[in-house]
Amino acid sequence: MAKRRPNGGGTITKRKDGRYQGAAYVTDTDGNRVRKYVYGASWDEANEKLGKLQDQERNGVPVPSRAWSVGEWLDYWITHIIRPNREDNTYDKYESKVRLYLRPHLGKKPLARLSAAQVRAFMATLSRQEVPPATRFEVLRTLRNALNRAIKEEILTRNVALLVDMPKVSKDKGSAWSAREAITFLRATRAHRFYAACVLVLVLGLRRSELLGLRWQDIDFENRHFTPVKQVQRKKGVGLVLKDLKTESSQAVLPLPEFCVRALEERRELQELERMIVGDAWHQEPDHDVIFSSERGGLTDPVGFSRTFDRLVKRAGVRRITVRLARHTCGTLLAFLKVHPKVAQAILRHSQISMTMDVYTHVVGEDQRDAAELLAELLEDPLIG
Repeated sequence: MAKRRPNGGGTITKRKDGRYQGAAYVTDTDGNRVRKYVYGASWDEANEKLGKLQDQERNGVPVPSRAWSVGEWLDYWITHIIRPNREDNTYDKYESKVRLYLRPHLGKKPLARLSAAQVRAFMATLSRQEVPPATRFEVLRTLRNALNRAIKEEILTRNVALLVDMPKVSKDKGSAWSAREAITFLRATRAHRFYAACVLVLVLGLRRSELLGLRWQDIDFENRHFTPVKQVQRKKGVGLVLKDLKTESSQAVLPLPEFCVRALEERRELQELERMIVGDAWHQEPDHDVIFSSERGGLTDPVGFSRTFDRLVKRAGVRRITVRLARHTCGTLLAFLKVHPKVAQAILRHSQISMTMDVYTHVVGEDQRDAAELLAELLEDPLIG
């Protein structure tokens, strides 16, 4: 006697090719009732697949309204989800990983049938092609984010990319400067127009983009604090733009040590002098009253600032490090400047005072006395150049 399914449980029939076909009405992602088919080599296999399909329906998980390929979904994700809602830099990063790696290798594969084995084989191919580990890490992370969104859009039920191990990336990117190296660098840059910028990087640990987006109205000299709210970014087809910082935590009110106040006051005098020299050619938008403007008053290119920093490092004769790494010197310098631990805690954005005290306790070394003497000389040194 032929096996039967309960009422409302769909139907299973035997095809001419010997396989079994199951069919049931379910809801797709567009909200339409559609007839969906599953197949199996035996009645039991088709019955099991049909049962899973109807379990999804009962749990409110719709079936995809179309058969997306991986490439089609990635294009949709980049164009309609990432581009309108994320920063330009984030869009550029994701778009390049999709265009250079994901679409060429996985683009033609059916999205719903993508397996962990296929993703794992794809990552192995990138490794054989000697794609750097850091790039492979970003590629897999991009795929994971795209598939997570497909789940949120109810196109997929699981993210197979999460089953693939992330490539191991070496975290050894060098060490920040010691107090002596940082102070030697500041002494060498004392006459440069971006001396104050270097002070804020090293003492306050500001990121490059938020440093260059800092405006005079963000500084409260009377109460000795500041509130970073803007950042400078380069937008494709537009140029340099001033944008809001990403998160509210980035816009916290931060204390301003006396050493930084003095550097900023000198910077203000120097900027006024630059404005007088340039005259009518001085270019500055009403909302672009940035502290570290270009020589003609406009926004400063973050990449250009990094190049200037590199030249200053070379001229100072200290160990070569990047702006990103240099800003991690701030905890050491705050201790040498004898900034109160509670103030340093706010600057370093530590949640616990014990973390700050741990930094302060470990500021020791053979060059400690020399560094303190160099810093004292720097504090007494008037603006030159």
